[in-house]
Amino acid sequence: MRKFTLHALSKRLLAFLFAVAFLFLALFGRLFYLQVIAGKELQTRALEQWVRDLPITPARGKILDANGELLAGNTTVYAVYVRPKAVTEPQRTAEFLSRTLDLDPEALLQKIRNRGVSEYTLKRQVDKETADLIIAEDLDGVYLSMDNLRVYPEGDLLSQVLGFVSVDSVGQAGLEQYYDEYLKGIEGEILTQADLQGVEIPGSSTLYRPALPGLDLTLTVDAEIQRIAENVMEQAWRIHNPKGARAIVMDPKTGAVLAMVNKPSLDLNDLPRDDLALLNSRSRNSLVIDIYEPGSTFKIFTAAADLEEYRKGNPKAFSAEHIFGDSRTRVVDGQTIRCWDGHTNGRHSHQNLQAALNNSCNPIFVDLALALGTETFYDYIRAFGFGKPTGIDYPGEQGGLLLDESLVKNCDLARIGFGQTIAMTPLQLIAGVSAVVNGGTYCKPYLLSEIRSADGTLVKRIYPSAGSRVISEETSAQMRRMLEEVVTSGSGKQAYIEGYRVGGKTGTAQKYENGVIAEGKYVSSFIGFFPADDPQYIALIIMDEPEGQHYGSIVAAPYAKLIFEQIIAAKDLKPSL
Repeated sequence: MRKFTLHALSKRLLAFLFAVAFLFLALFGRLFYLQVIAGKELQTRALEQWVRDLPITPARGKILDANGELLAGNTTVYAVYVRPKAVTEPQRTAEFLSRTLDLDPEALLQKIRNRGVSEYTLKRQVDKETADLIIAEDLDGVYLSMDNLRVYPEGDLLSQVLGFVSVDSVGQAGLEQYYDEYLKGIEGEILTQADLQGVEIPGSSTLYRPALPGLDLTLTVDAEIQRIAENVMEQAWRIHNPKGARAIVMDPKTGAVLAMVNKPSLDLNDLPRDDLALLNSRSRNSLVIDIYEPGSTFKIFTAAADLEEYRKGNPKAFSAEHIFGDSRTRVVDGQTIRCWDGHTNGRHSHQNLQAALNNSCNPIFVDLALALGTETFYDYIRAFGFGKPTGIDYPGEQGGLLLDESLVKNCDLARIGFGQTIAMTPLQLIAGVSAVVNGGTYCKPYLLSEIRSADGTLVKRIYPSAGSRVISEETSAQMRRMLEEVVTSGSGKQAYIEGYRVGGKTGTAQKYENGVIAEGKYVSSFIGFFPADDPQYIALIIMDEPEGQHYGSIVAAPYAKLIFEQIIAAKDLKPSL
């Protein structure tokens, strides 16, 4: 018989105590993990098992014009849900809901009988009348929650700028997309107690967590000016049947966009979601995301750069009084560059810079560009904002096409001087011309003025950019006078308004397709501003491939005049002459 010694007994007791301690520590560690480390996650899982929630969609923030007019708002609709485990009469429920919501009855019945799924969303954006019918039917397992439908009071007004939202109220285009984080708000929910089958427990409490509405945006856009521009460009589109008729109106001193028009447009309340090609083409804001060769409107920058360099004492620059010789053609790197009209009957010969602007004479601007040289001219081109996006608060902005300076040949520089071999967005062009006429300072264009909470509390105010000086105030004043004469005596006569000082420049550019000139296809434009001595408004009109007449002086300048005349009447502006 084996004898147990005291020593052996002590060893066994110690081992037993270690085992108990280990089990205790393991149990303590497990409890610590469950209650402290994984506590929140496990609580959430448990809550999900005995609580069912219905989402509450927040009201999307409103979008207002500069004067507080509603451009985008909401109307209350409803979302319909079904919880299969809580449905007591599947056949009756399927028949009623399929009839009321215009759903396939067999597919709906299948969903209701599929108790492996906790919840189905049957339909969103259900109107109040239909929601009332469903409530009156009192179907077990069928629930409704309030939703919001985005509405645009004036349909197609400012449509490409505002953009639109998805059926789930997520911004998909335009400002709705760009400022979605501000507009969307925070979702709420209704929590109800349910058993493990997902059936609501009778008499249980309900927890309501309200949704927080999105923030409201106030734009720089003036709806009154927007309507004026929309109506005028609709008229231009119908008369000249162009591929597109576009206009921007801006405050040249701040960069605040007052109107943006793209025709044809689309009704934001009736989007062609089943035709993506049509939706994409009609919702495209070509003024910001498409580029083109500006043609003669670019001569404004060539003239401004030359005059500024002359003022600085650059011996290669020309004075405004310099008389250029025969301006019929220029030969650069073996290429012959001609003026647009052929100089028949001695026209455009022996001109100064003012006459060259009035007549939009290409060879004179070839001389200016070549005299400035690539390095100097490119300094001005970049300072006027070309070759990079303006930074406007809008998605998808393009930066244009500007040849790398190291690759520019004399023939390229010559053509850039009169608006070829360089491409830009219309927005870049109007921002650059604004810098020429506003005193010489470049200001970044912008669309958002301020952000407020639903109760009106100011969250953020956006101020105009400080801007950077491009040309002197003296050169800017000189350019204003010269561009005013283009309207009174030159190619811009169709924009002249009796009693008001208007300045501007026409442009007619050939279009290129696959690297070659597209025969008979033009982009016709006019950029104008008033009052010419102290500009408050600047407008760019673009007609893309107009039928028949294609000169900017004929198919673009008259519509700038119409817009200016109606702004004068709407704002009761007094004559400046």
